[in-house]
Amino acid sequence: QVHLVESGGGLVQAGGSLKLSCAASGGTFRSYATGWFRQAPGKEREFVAAIRWSGGGTYYTDSVKGRFTISRDNANNTVYLQMNSLKPEDTAVYYCAAGSDTSGSYMVEYDYWGQGTQVTVSS
Repeated sequence: QVHLVESGGGLVQAGGSLKLSCAASGGTFRSYATGWFRQAPGKEREFVAAIRWSGGGTYYTDSVKGRFTISRDNANNTVYLQMNSLKPEDTAVYYCAAGSDTSGSYMVEYDYWGQGTQVTVSS
């Protein structure tokens, strides 16, 4: 059983940056794909980015390409989401998730979820 804990959320002005962290305990990210999802008030949870264990391939939703970067620190068993040039529409609760290494952009592909961290971008 992998337990995921997100951190790094907060309040930032538009154009600013935040770096989210997702730490795994009770297991490692080895052989898992790790994804970031977000849910804004009144909206469905949506895919943001993912990184595969095998090969380290990364994937992003179009709205964050060029602004967000997902990365992995195997030694510290942590996955990061660097968010630059933040916009008010990025405001949401951000969730980390882990699933099989073929997992992509669908929530049902992920077996383990964190509790979420709030990101608020002011205009």
